[in-house]
Amino acid sequence: MAAILTTCAYCGVGCGIAAKVVGDRKVSIAGDKDHPANRGALCSKGIHLGETVGLEGRLLHPMIGEERVEWDRALDEVAGRMRECVETYGPDSVALYVSGQLLTEDYYVANKLAKGFIGTGNIDTNSRLCMASAVAAHQRAFGEDVVPCSYEDLDCAELIVLVGSNTAWCHPVIWQRIERAREQHGTRLVVIDPRRTETAERADLHLAVRPDGDVALFNALLGEMLARGLVDQDFLAAHCTIPAQFWDSLDCSPGVPAEVFSRFADMVAESPRTVTLFSQGANQSVGGTDKCNAITNLHLATGRINRPGAGPFSITGQPNAMGGREVGGLSSMLAVHLGFSLAERADVATFWKTDHLCKGPGLKAIDLFRAVHDGRIKFLWIMGTNPAVSMPDAGFVREALARCPTLVVSEIMAETDTSRFAHVRLPALGWGEKDGTVTNSERRISRQRALFTPPGEARADWQIICEVARLTGFEEHFSFDSAADVFREYAAMSALSGAYGKLFDLTAWADCSDAEYDTMRPFRWGGRHPCAARFPAEGGKARLVRVTAPVTPSQQPDFPLRLNTGRYRDQWHTMTRTGLSPKLSIHRREPRVEVHPDVASEIGLLDGGLARVGTPFGESIYRVELSEAVRPSEIFVPMHWSDGLSAGGRTGRLVQPTVDPHSGQPGFKNTAARIAPFRPEWRAFLAGRVRIRPTTDYWSASRVEKGWITELAGMGSVDFDYLMPPGERSEASDMQAGMKRLAVSAQDGSLEAVLFITRSGTLPPREWISDQLGTDFASVTEWLAGRPLTPLQDCGPTVCVCHGVGELDILSAIDAGAEDVATISKCTKAGTNCGSCRPIISRLLDGHGARLTEVR
Repeated sequence: MAAILTTCAYCGVGCGIAAKVVGDRKVSIAGDKDHPANRGALCSKGIHLGETVGLEGRLLHPMIGEERVEWDRALDEVAGRMRECVETYGPDSVALYVSGQLLTEDYYVANKLAKGFIGTGNIDTNSRLCMASAVAAHQRAFGEDVVPCSYEDLDCAELIVLVGSNTAWCHPVIWQRIERAREQHGTRLVVIDPRRTETAERADLHLAVRPDGDVALFNALLGEMLARGLVDQDFLAAHCTIPAQFWDSLDCSPGVPAEVFSRFADMVAESPRTVTLFSQGANQSVGGTDKCNAITNLHLATGRINRPGAGPFSITGQPNAMGGREVGGLSSMLAVHLGFSLAERADVATFWKTDHLCKGPGLKAIDLFRAVHDGRIKFLWIMGTNPAVSMPDAGFVREALARCPTLVVSEIMAETDTSRFAHVRLPALGWGEKDGTVTNSERRISRQRALFTPPGEARADWQIICEVARLTGFEEHFSFDSAADVFREYAAMSALSGAYGKLFDLTAWADCSDAEYDTMRPFRWGGRHPCAARFPAEGGKARLVRVTAPVTPSQQPDFPLRLNTGRYRDQWHTMTRTGLSPKLSIHRREPRVEVHPDVASEIGLLDGGLARVGTPFGESIYRVELSEAVRPSEIFVPMHWSDGLSAGGRTGRLVQPTVDPHSGQPGFKNTAARIAPFRPEWRAFLAGRVRIRPTTDYWSASRVEKGWITELAGMGSVDFDYLMPPGERSEASDMQAGMKRLAVSAQDGSLEAVLFITRSGTLPPREWISDQLGTDFASVTEWLAGRPLTPLQDCGPTVCVCHGVGELDILSAIDAGAEDVATISKCTKAGTNCGSCRPIISRLLDGHGARLTEVR
């Protein structure tokens, strides 16, 4: 069977995949070697996509409340409620909140319906939480949201600067490209990040700026380039406008030690071919737009743009964040990079043949949910995203959802933290079922293709939207027959961009046939350096933007720390997909708070213990990880855990809802916080074939090959009978150690579940006992002991998820004489696929190798 060429469901790298269906809802995954974005490489998440395409937990039928209904009734309900809302309260009482998980065709019809025919600007996307500051910075600098670089520039750069990006974990395929450039061309690497991340560990230079210290650093760097005579005055005169007092604003402290700053400035001065990659650490800030413009100012002023190996490069987080930006998924723009001037609005209204076009920009995400909370928005349709987890101040967002008179949710999962509030749930297609296009970080458009027939009654998002449009009286404007049909109209609309001096242009695809659309190979609009021919801003010039460093927030006595948030290597967003993968769950089974050992010692935190993290907006419990990667004044937590998988780790509850004034993007990376030990009276874990949802103070569930492992801890009495499945029970107790063990077996003798509880003892390892689920290979005595009578070989914690290589395997290779990462990889295969584990291998090599040297 020939492979189906499609695109990965995860980050904005936009990796091509060659997929083969090998059974009922089963697929083998390989990288598409001909796709320019990844050249056959995949990260751990992409490799294990096949573990996430099953139908467990899927929403397969339309639901009104808890009642399964036919599509006609569900659509009538949605259209009727929407129509009534518009007639009674006006179009701005309606809002859509969409997602970078949607395909471009879905995004286009959603934006067209909202802005063009309902007449509301209130359609925004979860990309507002991700890359909105980069969008605003591009518009200020270039007059258009255009990324001026491409991946090839990484291959020939002399210096790569990563700003707020743990690339080795968050964009592993880009990391491979960076590593290859370093190996082949001697490219140097600088990482700017408050944490010493896995990426920073591998850099030639790490600048541990304070949170939100990037503007001061880049202003000072540009001031240093000016002092050294390295500002390209000819380039500025020909291609840029400069605001008054711009150069005076550069006189500031860089915020890092003088010797570190001097070394950084030397590296930049010596490297005309410099690429600066910036990501969430720069964007997710109350000063994110200024950060992005400070970076762009440096490149414009030194002429390091529009040439091979040079430029400011925003790398996106979601698979179609860029596509959503192109079609107007953000409330602050119309489609095809157009704004809301009278002329632009008139041309869009003419193209769409509508007299209902919205009057101007709508509410951005934070303000949109505030409007839901206070009753201004009475109808909200959420598509493909989970704001009850992902939004800042998520407790407030949940209150808003609970108050909303009509909440419609289009989802692939039957139950999410958001869909629990829904009046109507509509089953949408997921990855492997959808058909359409996505745009990656370098403006490359690729096809996502269906591998399976639609499950149950699930439908494509664009089809659902068009049906609602038909029922609200706009059928002739939404009579699309296919995704190709939608794409043709969208491509034709891009002709409007050129009329306003924009670079965005897909008009070559406006008349493509269905066959040409079906066989579309990846292509990049704008070429490698789209701004090289002309700058799209006023007078054909780009603009330097005067930016000032933010004032350092005063310390709050009750919240003395600064909370930073981010991603884990093998998980994605709120884990509705990756949380179903046993392989991807190995790396981090619980949400951890990273704390400096000095802070932990001062307040009594133990490595592997539990801690309660609080901010002015909420609190949550995390497993403690002592780490010198964070400074004593800061703590770090992951963003992924939801109510479906944990009572702890709810990071959205903690984050401030304050936003960047230009982009409306929230500041996820710098919230005042405190931390204190949580000392439970008992601890436990349950291994079972079925996922449970306890009611304890702390619990966290993680997928394993044959079921689920749930960690538990709490206060007071312990009674878990309600969590145990029916079956034959066996029990053992050790009153002295405060230990109780309970196993349940099915009629055929196989293990259904086993529970271990202790008040003062040590719980057994989880790996062996989880492997016994569903089997009768061991005895009840072994199950209750939590270990086999004959000890098995221990490979240690898994380091390489791609090849299942443990820490002890790597240490054995070092003991056998391996002296570098390449040799270890050759011996064990660890790090030979996505490469995201190489920083860990390097760390093990440094630590264990040093000890071996001392012994020898």
